[in-house]
Amino acid sequence: MFSDNKKPRPMTEFGGQPNRIEKNTKIKGNITSEADFRIDGKLEGNVKTSGKVVIGKDGYINGKVECVNADIEGKFNGELAVKDLLSLKASAIIEGTVSVSKLAVEPGATFNAACTMGKGVETASSAPKLQSTKANEPAKVS
Repeated sequence: MFSDNKKPRPMTEFGGQPNRIEKNTKIKGNITSEADFRIDGKLEGNVKTSGKVVIGKDGYINGKVECVNADIEGKFNGELAVKDLLSLKASAIIEGTVSVSKLAVEPGATFNAACTMGKGVETASSAPKLQSTKANEPAKVS
């Protein structure tokens, strides 16, 4: 299979090579991956991974992120659901809503978010769906 006798590169713990969005790169859209993800550029959209998300010092995400672990040095605005550990570095700026099991915050980080913490935090995809009401339906008082 490998004619030059080289072994394949080892996979990360979550089944793929880490992905990277480099500085000066702007992406608009949704990303789904089973591997770790590092963002040093700008992303307008959603990230869903069974790995770790890292937002570098120059990185920015505006959207929804669902992951197992996250390290943030840059900026995040939106909805963040981390199943295990969220680590905020001193340069991090977080705005929006956060649900996490464990949180580590370095002095200097900006954390302007509504935060839900606890073991077994449900991500949006595992939470029960809310039934929507009909458009323009009046509120009912009980």
